[in-house]
Amino acid sequence: MSGSSSALALAARLRALPDDVLVELLHARPVREAGIRDVFDLAEALLDPASLQAALTHLDRTALAVLASVVLGEANADAIAVRTRRGREDVAAALEKLTALALLSDDDGRLLASDRLTELLLAWPAQNLPSPEQLIDARPPAALEPVHGDDRAAADRAAGERAFAAVTAVGELVTALEREPARMLQRGGVALPDWRRLLAASGARDDVELVTLLELAEGASLASTVDGAWRVSPAAEAWAGSPRVERWTTLASGWLARVPVELQEQLRARAGARWGDGLLDYLEWLYPAGGDWLPERTRAVVRSAELLGIVGGSVPSTAGAALLAEGADAAAEAIGALFPPDVRQVYIQHDLSVIAPGPLAADVDRRLRETAEVESVGLASSYRITSASVTRALTTGLTVDDVRALLAEISLTGIPQPLDYLLTETAARFGSLRVGAVDPTPGTADANAHSSVRADDPALVGQLVIDQTLAPLGLRRTGDHRAVSRFDAETLYWALVDARYPAVYEDAEGVIRAVRRATARTLPSEPPPDPALRIVARIRDAAADQPEESGAAWNARQLELAIRGKLQVTVVVRMPDGTEVPYLLEPAALAGGRLRARDRRADIERTLPLSHIVEVQPAPSSVG
Repeated sequence: MSGSSSALALAARLRALPDDVLVELLHARPVREAGIRDVFDLAEALLDPASLQAALTHLDRTALAVLASVVLGEANADAIAVRTRRGREDVAAALEKLTALALLSDDDGRLLASDRLTELLLAWPAQNLPSPEQLIDARPPAALEPVHGDDRAAADRAAGERAFAAVTAVGELVTALEREPARMLQRGGVALPDWRRLLAASGARDDVELVTLLELAEGASLASTVDGAWRVSPAAEAWAGSPRVERWTTLASGWLARVPVELQEQLRARAGARWGDGLLDYLEWLYPAGGDWLPERTRAVVRSAELLGIVGGSVPSTAGAALLAEGADAAAEAIGALFPPDVRQVYIQHDLSVIAPGPLAADVDRRLRETAEVESVGLASSYRITSASVTRALTTGLTVDDVRALLAEISLTGIPQPLDYLLTETAARFGSLRVGAVDPTPGTADANAHSSVRADDPALVGQLVIDQTLAPLGLRRTGDHRAVSRFDAETLYWALVDARYPAVYEDAEGVIRAVRRATARTLPSEPPPDPALRIVARIRDAAADQPEESGAAWNARQLELAIRGKLQVTVVVRMPDGTEVPYLLEPAALAGGRLRARDRRADIERTLPLSHIVEVQPAPSSVG
């Protein structure tokens, strides 16, 4: 049997599949959309060696053993069960999967694999992959070592610290992205200045850890790449304000959801056993064609799990085992016992620093960040209150009395005198720089300008114009008390705030209002177009031109494929008296509505009108 004959048989099966089943097949075995016009093109694409190899990389040992048995000549489920020494239910499940993936076919109870698949599997030993016999007979590596009580206790101690650190690091990463998105380069990756900023903000030890933190944030739907940059999602604010255990649970659930299906089952089955090299050895045996994706993806999964405290030193923690075996709620209960209790009060010192004697409750931390700059985060975080941070709080609508009330509520040491002076002075200066939008009227001083900044103090305006950190804004003085910029008002405002100027934003009526950085992006509500749906729609459109009752176009396509592959096919011809006669032919040419073919049984050449051909099938000896 040739590959093209397999394509004929597969095309016929694909044609009969319901749309939803065909879409499911294309999701499991993606093909390049270009060039797929009908089921014949799709059959050829699915039988391409690269496509077949890609499908085999995700098959486990049982499915491969069943497939190998068919390749070696076993034609039914009972014989396969005996040959592979596997249960009938396991064999039946594997056969169902292989058939759904278009790797096997059932011809009147006889299981068949295509020649291309057979050749591919027989060539595996040359690629340092198991032979069909080895796929059937090779025994698994030694069972993984169970975890003992002392090891689990040690893992739990370390897990609590790592889980706490991970929640903190992702939180700071989200805050940094909320403050300013991280620009993506066209060639891939984050722009170097933004990457360094995220490294510093998150406290990641290296690039690999920062990549892992970004993956965790993305898996928890806290951040994603939108409009050419990493940005926070609308869900990030609620997450940041939730209790620490809930934040960890969200990250852990997102991690588990992103673990490949092939690995999830094995990790769940080994929630009480050591991972390490033993896990990799077993997975390499279980998925012998896994190639590079399996060990690399497994290491990435384990690396993320270690960062979250799900596993440590190859030992799953109690929380990790609960997540894998029982779910997120059980894991949250386990990790909660490992976290130190939150505190709600801090020490405010005379140097304007603020020290939290333990992990600060999320709502207190959020309120304090509105008034103070973060200096370090962890089990004992530190902050610093500055004129700029107080100004920022005032622009949100708080009064200086509101700020004093907050600090008095959370301080264990009251409000030191230097801080009281700072609050009074900042409140007095508040609004000394006012930013607003302008209309770029041609022929006026505001031509080509979109924003302005004004101040009662001319010297302050002069300072802005000569400040080199603000040079990219192109500030242009239009009077003693005013300067304009070509950038919009919000860009100008945030540039001044970042440069620690006491700027406020005013609307068209001159009313001061709070401005929030527009960094969050809602993910597209409509999913991207599904190539599988487009392929199926194109195939059905092509079939619409060949009604089932005539099938002339369908027959012609089968004959073209047979001619290209020099195949023998069974052609059923309707005779003038209405009878139908089958011929075993080797088609040679199709032109002018007529088929020229060699009749192998009669050893003559026949020329048949295409309109008289009722059906074309692969020759009985070539079905596969």
